[in-house]
Amino acid sequence: MIQQIIILLIFLVAVAYMLRMFYQTFSAKSGCAKSCGACSTIDFKKIQKDLEKQQVKA
Repeated sequence: MIQQIIILLIFLVAVAYMLRMFYQTFSAKSGCAKSCGACSTIDFKKIQKDLEKQQVKA
């Protein structure tokens, strides 16, 4: 009996985790639907500016 309760709890936690992932995917405000957070960390404009500064210095 206790084993079935533990398995049920693990299953419910897994379902809650999947529902949370789906919710984050469809409620993404940045336009990215992957929910990994990588899109917001890459700033291509800043990278371009840094490269231009390095070329000017060289």
